[in-house]
Amino acid sequence: MNRNRFLRELIAAGCYLKRHGSRHDIYVNTRNGKQAPVPRHSEIKDSLCK
Repeated sequence: MNRNRFLRELIAAGCYLKRHGSRHDIYVNTRNGKQAPVPRHSEIKDSLCK
C-alpha cells in the first residue's frame, strides 16, 4: 500500500502523529491509546497495514 494513502486512512480513523523517530513515525490511536510505528518507505507491506 502507498504510504500516503495509509496515513490518510490512519488520520481519518482518529490517529495522530506523536513524534518522528529515526526511521519510523509514531502514530497514536485516540480511541484506545495504542501507539504504532509507521516506516518511511514509499510502499508499506499489507501485513503491516493490518
